[in-house]
Amino acid sequence: MTQHFATGKLRFFLTAPSACPYLPGREERKVFAHLPLSDGPVVNDNLTQVGFRRSQNIAYRPACEACDACVSVRIPAADFVFSRSERRTLNRNADLERHLVEAEATSEQFDLLRRYLTARHADGGMADMGWPDYVAMVEDTAVRTHLIEYRRRTDDRGPGDLVACVLVDLLQDGLSLVYSFYDPELTGRSLGAFIILDHVNQAVSLGAPYVYLGYWVAGSPKMAYKARFSPLELLRPGGWRLMSSLERETGRLDR
Repeated sequence: MTQHFATGKLRFFLTAPSACPYLPGREERKVFAHLPLSDGPVVNDNLTQVGFRRSQNIAYRPACEACDACVSVRIPAADFVFSRSERRTLNRNADLERHLVEAEATSEQFDLLRRYLTARHADGGMADMGWPDYVAMVEDTAVRTHLIEYRRRTDDRGPGDLVACVLVDLLQDGLSLVYSFYDPELTGRSLGAFIILDHVNQAVSLGAPYVYLGYWVAGSPKMAYKARFSPLELLRPGGWRLMSSLERETGRLDR
């Protein structure tokens, strides 16, 4: 299949079926395209708005034949009202300093990633990620992207200990959280939620309408946390719409 854009066209490809990592007993397929080097940011913007995600220089989205549980979700930043528990999460992490850095991999980041994957996703698809893979994930792209490092200052020397990191694409209509990881030993901070909440604040400061969170997978406990953010918009066949209270409570899509 071929999709036309203002400055050229993309060729889309379909992967072979493989085991779904989120819903046992199901298979997944993905449609993907290589992002062009010349106008990658524009193409990435357009594809994100219709449900694609970026991995290095590839944009992909689910194309499963018998399942549509994977749904693109985004937070409308200007409409977001922090709950009491979300304000507590922000306050618990008020000692962290945010550093925006270029999309360049460092050994410090990679060490943190390895500890995170070993503790939280030892059986996941990224469990065997090595240094070259991490460098490619961070640096192999032509889109507008950067890293946010969260550091906890321990003394007056140096930038402080790295406790969390997130790769973020800057889109025309918002921020897209590509991948985040954090110190698994820092329990009680809710660092995963904090990263999202902090990016809502960043989006508001930038005047960016949305924070894109990737896919919410209806019925998957691994992805249930995304439904806790409200308001949350879902991409459905008719376009973007708000998640209903029933969807949030049950973890199932309204048909």
